[in-house]
Amino acid sequence: MTGEQNRYQNLPARIPDLVLLLREGRWLVREISPKLGRLLNIALEDLSPITVDDMFPQAVPSLSDLAQDIFVQGRSFSNLRIRLVPGGPGVELTAFAQPEPHFEDSLQSGVQFFFQELRFKEAEAPQVFQGMVGVSPATLEVFRKIKLYGPSDASVVITGETGTGKELVARALHNESPRSSRPYVAVNCSAISKELLESELFGHEKGAFTGALRTHKGRFERAQGGSIFLDEVGDMPLSTQVKLLRVLENRTIERVGSERETPIDVRVICATNVSLEKDVAAGRFRSDLYHRLAILRIHLPSLRERIEDIPFLTSHFLGALNSKYRKNIKRLTPEATNLLQSYLWPGNIRELKNVLERIVVETEGEVVGARAFRDWVRERQQLSPERWEDSSRGKAGADTIIPPIPLTSGHPLLNAPEDQVVQLEVLPPQSSFSKSTCPSELDEETFRRAYRAAAGNISEMARRLGVHRATVYRYLRKFDLGRKDLDC
Repeated sequence: MTGEQNRYQNLPARIPDLVLLLREGRWLVREISPKLGRLLNIALEDLSPITVDDMFPQAVPSLSDLAQDIFVQGRSFSNLRIRLVPGGPGVELTAFAQPEPHFEDSLQSGVQFFFQELRFKEAEAPQVFQGMVGVSPATLEVFRKIKLYGPSDASVVITGETGTGKELVARALHNESPRSSRPYVAVNCSAISKELLESELFGHEKGAFTGALRTHKGRFERAQGGSIFLDEVGDMPLSTQVKLLRVLENRTIERVGSERETPIDVRVICATNVSLEKDVAAGRFRSDLYHRLAILRIHLPSLRERIEDIPFLTSHFLGALNSKYRKNIKRLTPEATNLLQSYLWPGNIRELKNVLERIVVETEGEVVGARAFRDWVRERQQLSPERWEDSSRGKAGADTIIPPIPLTSGHPLLNAPEDQVVQLEVLPPQSSFSKSTCPSELDEETFRRAYRAAAGNISEMARRLGVHRATVYRYLRKFDLGRKDLDC
Protein backbone atom coordinates (compact mmCIF):
# COMPACT_ATOMS: atom_id res chain seq x y z
CA MET A 1 0.00 0.00 0.00
CA THR A 2 1.38 3.40 -0.93
CA GLY A 3 2.08 6.24 1.49
CA GLU A 4 -0.69 8.23 -0.19
CA GLN A 5 -3.23 5.50 0.59
CA ASN A 6 -1.95 5.18 4.17
CA ARG A 7 -2.45 8.90 4.69
CA TYR A 8 -6.09 8.59 3.62
CA GLN A 9 -6.72 5.60 5.89
CA ASN A 10 -5.36 7.30 9.01
CA LEU A 11 -7.44 10.45 8.65
CA PRO A 12 -10.57 10.50 10.84
CA ALA A 13 -12.09 13.32 8.77
CA ARG A 14 -13.96 12.95 5.54
CA ILE A 15 -11.71 12.09 2.64
CA PRO A 16 -12.13 14.37 -0.39
CA ASP A 17 -12.37 12.51 -3.68
CA LEU A 18 -10.77 15.33 -5.63
CA VAL A 19 -8.62 18.28 -4.51
CA LEU A 20 -7.85 21.14 -6.92
CA LEU A 21 -5.32 23.94 -6.47
CA LEU A 22 -5.35 27.27 -8.30
CA ARG A 23 -2.00 28.09 -9.87
CA GLU A 24 -1.40 30.82 -12.44
CA GLY A 25 -5.08 30.94 -13.31
CA ARG A 26 -5.38 27.17 -13.89
CA TRP A 27 -7.06 24.57 -11.71
CA LEU A 28 -4.60 21.72 -11.21
CA VAL A 29 -5.45 18.30 -9.76
CA ARG A 30 -3.64 18.12 -6.43
CA GLU A 31 -4.86 14.66 -5.42
CA ILE A 32 -7.63 12.14 -5.94
CA SER A 33 -8.94 9.51 -3.55
CA PRO A 34 -8.17 5.80 -4.00
CA LYS A 35 -11.86 5.21 -4.75
CA LEU A 36 -11.92 7.71 -7.61
CA GLY A 37 -8.52 6.48 -8.80
CA ARG A 38 -9.88 2.93 -9.11
CA LEU A 39 -12.93 4.13 -11.05
CA LEU A 40 -10.72 6.11 -13.43
CA ASN A 41 -8.06 3.38 -13.57
CA ILE A 42 -5.41 5.86 -12.43
CA ALA A 43 -2.43 4.85 -10.28
CA LEU A 44 -2.14 7.44 -7.52
CA GLU A 45 1.62 7.21 -7.33
CA ASP A 46 1.85 8.00 -11.06
CA LEU A 47 -0.37 11.08 -10.87
CA SER A 48 1.46 13.88 -12.66
CA PRO A 49 0.52 17.59 -12.70
CA ILE A 50 -2.59 17.96 -14.85
CA THR A 51 -5.45 20.44 -15.11
CA VAL A 52 -8.88 19.28 -14.08
CA ASP A 53 -10.19 20.09 -17.56
CA ASP A 54 -7.58 17.75 -19.05
CA MET A 55 -8.50 14.97 -16.63
CA PHE A 56 -12.26 15.46 -17.10
CA PRO A 57 -12.64 17.10 -20.54
CA GLN A 58 -16.30 16.05 -20.87
CA ALA A 59 -17.43 16.82 -17.32
CA VAL A 60 -20.85 18.46 -17.06
CA PRO A 61 -20.79 21.01 -15.57
CA SER A 62 -17.16 22.07 -16.05
CA LEU A 63 -15.25 21.36 -12.84
CA SER A 64 -12.95 24.33 -13.41
CA ASP A 65 -15.97 26.66 -13.70
CA LEU A 66 -17.44 25.21 -10.52
CA ALA A 67 -14.14 25.57 -8.70
CA GLN A 68 -13.89 29.20 -9.81
CA ASP A 69 -17.41 29.96 -8.53
CA ILE A 70 -16.62 28.37 -5.17
CA PHE A 71 -13.27 30.12 -4.93
CA VAL A 72 -14.77 33.55 -5.68
CA GLN A 73 -17.72 33.13 -3.31
CA GLY A 74 -15.85 31.31 -0.57
CA ARG A 75 -18.72 28.98 0.22
CA SER A 76 -19.75 25.37 -0.36
CA PHE A 77 -22.39 23.91 -2.64
CA SER A 78 -24.29 20.73 -1.93
CA ASN A 79 -26.10 18.04 -3.93
CA LEU A 80 -24.80 19.10 -7.32
CA ARG A 81 -25.35 16.41 -9.93
CA ILE A 82 -22.13 16.09 -11.94
CA ARG A 83 -21.33 13.82 -14.86
CA LEU A 84 -17.60 13.25 -14.70
CA VAL A 85 -17.47 10.78 -17.57
CA PRO A 86 -20.35 10.44 -20.07
CA GLY A 87 -19.67 6.73 -20.48
CA GLY A 88 -16.65 4.68 -19.78
CA PRO A 89 -15.29 1.17 -19.42
CA GLY A 90 -17.35 -0.45 -16.71
CA VAL A 91 -18.82 2.68 -15.19
CA GLU A 92 -20.77 5.81 -15.97
CA LEU A 93 -19.55 8.42 -13.54
CA THR A 94 -22.56 10.50 -12.63
CA ALA A 95 -22.80 11.46 -8.97
CA PHE A 96 -23.91 13.98 -6.42
CA ALA A 97 -21.06 16.29 -5.44
CA GLN A 98 -20.41 18.59 -2.51
CA PRO A 99 -17.57 20.93 -3.44
CA GLU A 100 -16.20 23.32 -0.83
CA PRO A 101 -13.22 25.67 -0.39
CA HIS A 102 -9.91 24.09 0.57
CA PHE A 103 -6.98 25.99 2.07
CA GLU A 104 -3.74 24.06 2.32
CA ASP A 105 -1.80 27.03 3.68
CA SER A 106 -1.78 30.79 3.43
CA LEU A 107 -0.31 30.65 -0.09
CA GLN A 108 -2.31 27.76 -1.52
CA SER A 109 -6.02 28.10 -2.23
CA GLY A 110 -8.16 25.40 -3.74
CA VAL A 111 -11.41 23.46 -3.82
CA GLN A 112 -12.18 19.92 -2.72
CA PHE A 113 -14.96 17.68 -4.04
CA PHE A 114 -16.79 14.88 -2.26
CA PHE A 115 -18.65 12.51 -4.60
CA GLN A 116 -21.53 10.23 -3.73
CA GLU A 117 -22.97 7.70 -6.18
CA LEU A 118 -26.58 8.35 -7.14
CA ARG A 119 -29.09 5.98 -5.63
CA PHE A 120 -31.73 4.58 -7.97
CA LYS A 121 -34.54 6.91 -6.90
CA GLU A 122 -32.24 9.91 -7.06
CA ALA A 123 -31.17 8.93 -10.56
CA GLU A 124 -34.78 8.96 -11.73
CA ALA A 125 -36.18 12.00 -9.90
CA PRO A 126 -36.34 15.16 -12.04
CA GLN A 127 -36.16 18.71 -10.75
CA VAL A 128 -38.91 21.16 -11.61
CA PHE A 129 -37.77 24.76 -11.38
CA GLN A 130 -39.50 27.91 -12.61
CA GLY A 131 -41.55 26.02 -15.20
CA MET A 132 -38.51 24.03 -16.42
CA VAL A 133 -37.91 20.34 -15.83
CA GLY A 134 -34.84 18.16 -16.08
CA VAL A 135 -32.61 15.54 -14.54
CA SER A 136 -29.43 15.86 -16.63
CA PRO A 137 -26.32 17.48 -15.12
CA ALA A 138 -26.34 20.09 -17.91
CA THR A 139 -29.88 21.16 -17.03
CA LEU A 140 -29.22 21.20 -13.29
CA GLU A 141 -26.17 23.39 -13.91
CA VAL A 142 -28.46 25.91 -15.63
CA PHE A 143 -30.76 25.84 -12.59
CA ARG A 144 -27.77 26.41 -10.29
CA LYS A 145 -26.60 29.40 -12.27
CA ILE A 146 -30.07 30.94 -12.31
CA LYS A 147 -30.20 30.71 -8.50
CA LEU A 148 -26.66 32.09 -8.26
CA TYR A 149 -27.12 34.99 -10.69
CA GLY A 150 -30.72 35.84 -9.87
CA PRO A 151 -30.06 38.08 -6.83
CA SER A 152 -27.39 40.05 -8.72
CA ASP A 153 -28.04 43.23 -10.68
CA ALA A 154 -25.30 42.43 -13.21
CA SER A 155 -26.24 42.06 -16.87
CA VAL A 156 -26.65 38.50 -18.17
CA VAL A 157 -26.25 37.06 -21.67
CA ILE A 158 -28.12 33.80 -22.32
CA THR A 159 -26.84 31.75 -25.25
CA GLY A 160 -28.21 28.63 -26.90
CA GLU A 161 -29.82 27.25 -30.00
CA THR A 162 -33.31 28.23 -31.05
CA GLY A 163 -36.01 26.57 -28.96
CA THR A 164 -33.85 25.79 -25.92
CA GLY A 165 -35.88 28.03 -23.59
CA LYS A 166 -33.87 31.25 -23.33
CA GLU A 167 -36.90 33.36 -22.47
CA LEU A 168 -37.89 30.91 -19.71
CA VAL A 169 -34.42 31.36 -18.21
CA ALA A 170 -34.69 35.15 -18.48
CA ARG A 171 -38.04 35.08 -16.69
CA ALA A 172 -36.59 32.76 -14.03
CA LEU A 173 -33.68 35.16 -13.43
CA HIS A 174 -36.20 37.95 -12.86
CA ASN A 175 -38.32 35.77 -10.54
CA GLU A 176 -35.24 34.82 -8.50
CA SER A 177 -34.21 38.47 -8.07
CA PRO A 178 -35.26 41.15 -5.56
CA ARG A 179 -37.00 42.79 -8.56
CA SER A 180 -39.52 39.95 -8.91
CA SER A 181 -42.44 42.13 -7.78
CA ARG A 182 -41.56 44.81 -10.34
CA PRO A 183 -42.22 44.74 -14.13
CA TYR A 184 -40.63 42.23 -16.49
CA VAL A 185 -40.58 43.51 -20.08
CA ALA A 186 -39.48 41.46 -23.09
CA VAL A 187 -38.60 42.76 -26.55
CA ASN A 188 -37.42 40.83 -29.61
CA CYS A 189 -34.81 43.00 -31.32
CA SER A 190 -35.11 41.11 -34.61
CA ALA A 191 -38.90 41.43 -34.77
CA ILE A 192 -38.90 45.26 -34.84
CA SER A 193 -37.66 47.25 -37.81
CA LYS A 194 -34.36 49.11 -37.41
CA GLU A 195 -36.16 52.45 -37.85
CA LEU A 196 -38.59 51.77 -34.99
CA LEU A 197 -36.36 49.85 -32.55
CA GLU A 198 -34.83 52.94 -30.93
CA SER A 199 -38.26 54.46 -30.35
CA GLU A 200 -39.59 51.14 -29.02
CA LEU A 201 -36.76 50.82 -26.52
CA PHE A 202 -36.33 54.40 -25.35
CA GLY A 203 -39.64 56.05 -26.32
CA HIS A 204 -40.30 59.26 -28.28
CA GLU A 205 -41.90 62.66 -27.84
CA LYS A 206 -44.94 63.85 -29.72
CA GLY A 207 -43.90 65.21 -33.11
CA ALA A 208 -40.40 63.71 -32.95
CA PHE A 209 -40.89 62.25 -36.44
CA THR A 210 -43.63 61.82 -39.00
CA GLY A 211 -46.39 59.75 -37.46
CA ALA A 212 -45.43 60.49 -33.85
CA LEU A 213 -48.89 61.75 -32.90
CA ARG A 214 -48.39 61.32 -29.16
CA THR A 215 -45.73 60.80 -26.55
CA HIS A 216 -44.65 57.16 -26.35
CA LYS A 217 -43.11 55.55 -23.27
CA GLY A 218 -40.39 53.05 -24.28
CA ARG A 219 -39.77 49.56 -22.96
CA PHE A 220 -37.01 50.70 -20.60
CA GLU A 221 -39.36 53.13 -18.89
CA ARG A 222 -42.07 50.47 -18.67
CA ALA A 223 -39.55 48.14 -16.97
CA GLN A 224 -38.60 50.75 -14.35
CA GLY A 225 -37.50 48.98 -11.16
CA GLY A 226 -37.66 45.59 -12.83
CA SER A 227 -35.95 43.69 -15.66
CA ILE A 228 -35.85 44.06 -19.43
CA PHE A 229 -35.19 41.06 -21.68
CA LEU A 230 -33.57 41.84 -25.04
CA ASP A 231 -34.03 38.76 -27.20
CA GLU A 232 -31.84 38.33 -30.32
CA VAL A 233 -29.64 41.21 -29.15
CA GLY A 234 -27.12 40.36 -31.87
CA ASP A 235 -29.57 41.73 -34.47
CA MET A 236 -29.55 45.22 -32.93
CA PRO A 237 -28.27 47.87 -35.41
CA LEU A 238 -25.02 49.65 -34.53
CA SER A 239 -26.72 53.02 -34.10
CA THR A 240 -29.00 51.57 -31.42
CA GLN A 241 -26.08 49.75 -29.80
CA VAL A 242 -24.40 53.12 -29.17
CA LYS A 243 -27.47 54.42 -27.35
CA LEU A 244 -27.89 51.19 -25.38
CA LEU A 245 -24.30 51.49 -24.18
CA ARG A 246 -24.98 55.03 -22.93
CA VAL A 247 -28.07 53.78 -21.10
CA LEU A 248 -26.06 51.05 -19.36
CA GLU A 249 -23.24 53.41 -18.40
CA ASN A 250 -25.26 56.47 -17.34
CA ARG A 251 -28.42 54.73 -16.14
CA THR A 252 -30.52 57.30 -17.96
CA ILE A 253 -32.58 57.21 -21.16
CA GLU A 254 -33.41 59.99 -23.58
CA ARG A 255 -36.56 59.70 -25.65
CA VAL A 256 -36.33 60.35 -29.39
CA GLY A 257 -36.98 64.06 -29.91
CA SER A 258 -36.39 64.93 -26.25
CA GLU A 259 -33.61 66.96 -24.65
CA ARG A 260 -34.29 65.67 -21.14
CA GLU A 261 -32.68 62.58 -19.62
CA THR A 262 -34.78 60.29 -17.45
CA PRO A 263 -33.12 58.18 -14.73
CA ILE A 264 -33.87 54.46 -14.94
CA ASP A 265 -33.26 51.47 -12.68
CA VAL A 266 -33.50 48.36 -14.86
CA ARG A 267 -31.61 45.08 -14.98
CA VAL A 268 -30.72 44.03 -18.53
CA ILE A 269 -30.95 40.38 -19.59
CA CYS A 270 -30.04 39.47 -23.19
CA ALA A 271 -30.30 36.36 -25.33
CA THR A 272 -28.74 35.33 -28.61
CA ASN A 273 -28.39 32.24 -30.78
CA VAL A 274 -25.41 33.69 -32.67
CA SER A 275 -21.82 34.11 -31.56
CA LEU A 276 -21.45 37.67 -30.27
CA GLU A 277 -17.69 37.16 -30.18
CA LYS A 278 -17.63 36.56 -33.94
CA ASP A 279 -19.93 39.53 -34.50
CA VAL A 280 -17.52 41.70 -32.49
CA ALA A 281 -14.59 40.46 -34.59
CA ALA A 282 -16.55 41.18 -37.79
CA GLY A 283 -17.51 44.68 -36.62
CA ARG A 284 -21.23 43.91 -36.42
CA PHE A 285 -21.39 44.27 -32.64
CA ARG A 286 -19.60 46.85 -30.50
CA SER A 287 -16.89 45.37 -28.29
CA ASP A 288 -17.54 47.87 -25.48
CA LEU A 289 -21.24 46.95 -25.44
CA TYR A 290 -20.38 43.25 -25.52
CA HIS A 291 -18.19 43.56 -22.41
CA ARG A 292 -20.88 45.62 -20.67
CA LEU A 293 -23.59 43.05 -21.39
CA ALA A 294 -21.69 39.76 -20.96
CA ILE A 295 -20.78 40.20 -17.30
CA LEU A 296 -22.60 36.94 -16.51
CA ARG A 297 -23.35 34.17 -19.01
CA ILE A 298 -25.65 31.16 -19.07
CA HIS A 299 -25.43 28.67 -21.92
CA LEU A 300 -28.42 26.41 -22.53
CA PRO A 301 -27.64 22.89 -23.74
CA SER A 302 -29.38 21.56 -26.84
CA LEU A 303 -31.87 18.74 -26.43
CA ARG A 304 -29.32 16.45 -28.14
CA GLU A 305 -27.07 17.01 -25.12
CA ARG A 306 -29.75 16.15 -22.57
CA ILE A 307 -31.71 13.23 -24.01
CA GLU A 308 -32.19 11.77 -20.52
CA ASP A 309 -34.54 14.73 -19.90
CA ILE A 310 -36.87 13.77 -22.77
CA PRO A 311 -39.10 11.31 -20.79
CA PHE A 312 -39.64 13.92 -18.08
CA LEU A 313 -40.22 16.76 -20.55
CA THR A 314 -42.69 14.52 -22.37
CA SER A 315 -44.59 13.80 -19.15
CA HIS A 316 -44.56 17.52 -18.27
CA PHE A 317 -45.94 18.57 -21.66
CA LEU A 318 -48.53 15.78 -21.76
CA GLY A 319 -49.99 17.04 -18.49
CA ALA A 320 -50.40 20.56 -19.86
CA LEU A 321 -51.72 19.37 -23.23
CA ASN A 322 -54.23 17.02 -21.61
CA SER A 323 -55.73 20.00 -19.81
CA LYS A 324 -55.72 22.12 -22.97
CA TYR A 325 -57.43 19.52 -25.17
CA ARG A 326 -59.39 17.67 -22.47
CA LYS A 327 -57.60 14.40 -23.12
CA ASN A 328 -56.40 11.68 -20.76
CA ILE A 329 -53.14 10.50 -22.32
CA LYS A 330 -51.11 8.93 -19.55
CA ARG A 331 -47.82 8.00 -21.13
CA LEU A 332 -45.72 7.09 -24.14
CA THR A 333 -44.64 3.50 -24.72
CA PRO A 334 -40.92 2.69 -24.37
CA GLU A 335 -40.74 2.35 -28.16
CA ALA A 336 -42.13 5.86 -28.62
CA THR A 337 -39.73 7.29 -26.03
CA ASN A 338 -36.82 5.53 -27.72
CA LEU A 339 -37.89 7.07 -31.03
CA LEU A 340 -37.89 10.59 -29.55
CA GLN A 341 -34.49 10.03 -27.95
CA SER A 342 -33.09 8.96 -31.33
CA TYR A 343 -33.93 12.22 -33.09
CA LEU A 344 -31.46 15.13 -33.32
CA TRP A 345 -34.01 17.85 -32.41
CA PRO A 346 -32.77 20.90 -34.34
CA GLY A 347 -35.77 22.80 -32.94
CA ASN A 348 -35.02 21.59 -29.41
CA ILE A 349 -37.67 21.80 -26.67
CA ARG A 350 -39.99 23.98 -28.74
CA GLU A 351 -40.00 21.34 -31.48
CA LEU A 352 -40.61 18.54 -28.94
CA LYS A 353 -43.59 20.40 -27.50
CA ASN A 354 -45.05 21.04 -30.95
CA VAL A 355 -44.68 17.38 -31.95
CA LEU A 356 -46.39 16.25 -28.76
CA GLU A 357 -49.23 18.73 -29.26
CA ARG A 358 -49.86 17.23 -32.69
CA ILE A 359 -49.86 13.70 -31.25
CA VAL A 360 -52.23 14.66 -28.42
CA VAL A 361 -54.69 16.14 -30.90
CA GLU A 362 -54.58 13.00 -33.06
CA THR A 363 -54.63 10.37 -30.28
CA GLU A 364 -57.84 8.97 -28.80
CA GLY A 365 -56.43 6.40 -26.36
CA GLU A 366 -54.52 6.69 -23.10
CA VAL A 367 -51.14 5.42 -24.33
CA VAL A 368 -49.13 6.74 -27.29
CA GLY A 369 -47.12 4.19 -29.27
CA ALA A 370 -44.33 4.70 -31.79
CA ARG A 371 -46.73 4.25 -34.72
CA ALA A 372 -48.50 7.46 -33.73
CA PHE A 373 -45.39 9.27 -34.98
CA ARG A 374 -45.48 7.63 -38.45
CA ASP A 375 -46.50 10.76 -40.38
CA TRP A 376 -44.01 12.89 -38.48
CA VAL A 377 -41.24 10.40 -39.28
CA ARG A 378 -42.07 10.51 -43.01
CA GLU A 379 -41.99 14.31 -42.98
CA ARG A 380 -38.56 14.32 -41.34
CA GLN A 381 -37.30 11.84 -43.93
CA GLN A 382 -38.21 14.33 -46.65
CA LEU A 383 -35.93 16.95 -45.11
CA SER A 384 -32.59 16.22 -46.74
CA PRO A 385 -29.45 16.92 -44.68
CA GLU A 386 -28.36 19.65 -47.10
CA ARG A 387 -31.66 21.52 -46.98
CA TRP A 388 -31.88 21.36 -43.20
CA GLU A 389 -28.30 22.50 -42.79
CA ASP A 390 -28.94 25.51 -45.02
CA SER A 391 -32.11 26.48 -43.16
CA SER A 392 -30.52 26.02 -39.74
CA ARG A 393 -27.86 28.60 -40.59
CA GLY A 394 -30.46 31.22 -41.50
CA LYS A 395 -29.35 34.74 -42.32
CA ALA A 396 -26.49 34.61 -39.83
CA GLY A 397 -24.59 32.15 -42.02
CA ALA A 398 -21.49 30.60 -40.52
CA ASP A 399 -21.65 32.86 -37.46
CA THR A 400 -24.54 31.02 -35.84
CA ILE A 401 -23.71 28.94 -32.81
CA ILE A 402 -26.19 26.32 -34.05
CA PRO A 403 -24.14 23.32 -35.16
CA PRO A 404 -24.75 21.87 -38.63
CA ILE A 405 -27.72 19.55 -38.68
CA PRO A 406 -27.33 16.64 -39.14
CA LEU A 407 -24.22 16.34 -37.05
CA THR A 408 -20.86 15.24 -38.39
CA SER A 409 -21.77 11.58 -37.89
CA GLY A 410 -23.32 11.71 -41.36
CA HIS A 411 -26.65 10.37 -40.14
CA PRO A 412 -29.84 12.16 -41.20
CA LEU A 413 -32.11 13.81 -38.67
CA LEU A 414 -34.31 10.75 -38.59
CA ASN A 415 -33.96 7.75 -40.87
CA ALA A 416 -36.70 5.22 -40.31
CA PRO A 417 -38.07 2.76 -42.88
CA GLU A 418 -41.69 3.52 -43.65
CA ASP A 419 -42.89 0.11 -42.53
CA GLN A 420 -40.90 0.04 -39.28
CA VAL A 421 -41.11 3.37 -37.52
CA VAL A 422 -38.64 2.64 -34.75
CA GLN A 423 -35.84 1.07 -36.80
CA LEU A 424 -33.57 4.13 -36.62
CA GLU A 425 -30.24 4.47 -38.36
CA VAL A 426 -29.16 7.04 -35.75
CA LEU A 427 -29.10 4.19 -33.23
CA PRO A 428 -27.47 1.33 -35.17
CA PRO A 429 -27.76 -2.17 -33.70
CA GLN A 430 -24.63 -3.13 -31.77
CA SER A 431 -25.38 -6.65 -30.62
CA SER A 432 -28.10 -9.21 -30.24
CA PHE A 433 -29.51 -7.00 -27.47
CA SER A 434 -30.29 -4.09 -29.84
CA LYS A 435 -34.00 -4.16 -30.55
CA SER A 436 -36.43 -1.81 -32.12
CA THR A 437 -39.02 -2.62 -29.52
CA CYS A 438 -38.82 -3.03 -25.79
CA PRO A 439 -39.40 -6.59 -24.48
CA SER A 440 -42.54 -6.78 -22.40
CA GLU A 441 -40.64 -8.58 -19.62
CA LEU A 442 -36.93 -9.05 -19.04
CA ASP A 443 -35.55 -12.08 -17.23
CA GLU A 444 -32.56 -11.77 -14.94
CA GLU A 445 -30.17 -13.69 -17.20
CA THR A 446 -30.94 -11.45 -20.20
CA PHE A 447 -30.51 -8.44 -17.93
CA ARG A 448 -27.10 -9.66 -16.72
CA ARG A 449 -25.92 -10.44 -20.27
CA ALA A 450 -26.91 -6.94 -21.39
CA TYR A 451 -24.98 -5.44 -18.49
CA ARG A 452 -21.84 -7.40 -19.39
CA ALA A 453 -22.19 -6.59 -23.10
CA ALA A 454 -22.41 -2.86 -22.25
CA ALA A 455 -19.38 -3.12 -19.92
CA GLY A 456 -21.48 -1.80 -17.06
CA ASN A 457 -22.47 1.44 -18.80
CA ILE A 458 -26.11 1.97 -17.84
CA SER A 459 -26.92 4.27 -20.79
CA GLU A 460 -25.38 1.82 -23.25
CA MET A 461 -27.20 -1.04 -21.55
CA ALA A 462 -30.52 0.78 -21.93
CA ARG A 463 -29.84 1.40 -25.62
CA ARG A 464 -29.00 -2.24 -26.23
CA LEU A 465 -32.19 -3.39 -24.51
CA GLY A 466 -34.29 -0.75 -26.28
CA VAL A 467 -35.50 0.78 -23.00
CA HIS A 468 -34.96 4.00 -21.09
CA ARG A 469 -32.39 4.30 -18.30
CA ALA A 470 -35.22 4.60 -15.75
CA THR A 471 -36.44 1.15 -16.83
CA VAL A 472 -32.98 -0.31 -16.16
CA TYR A 473 -33.06 1.11 -12.64
CA ARG A 474 -36.54 -0.34 -12.07
CA TYR A 475 -35.30 -3.78 -13.06
CA LEU A 476 -32.29 -3.40 -10.75
CA ARG A 477 -34.72 -2.86 -7.88
CA LYS A 478 -36.98 -5.66 -9.06
CA PHE A 479 -34.12 -8.18 -9.16
CA ASP A 480 -32.55 -6.65 -6.02
CA LEU A 481 -29.23 -6.26 -7.83
CA GLY A 482 -26.39 -3.82 -7.39
CA ARG A 483 -23.30 -3.22 -9.50
CA LYS A 484 -21.27 -5.57 -7.34
CA ASP A 485 -23.77 -8.38 -8.00
CA LEU A 486 -23.71 -7.75 -11.75
CA ASP A 487 -19.91 -7.60 -11.88
CA CYS A 488 -19.65 -11.11 -10.44
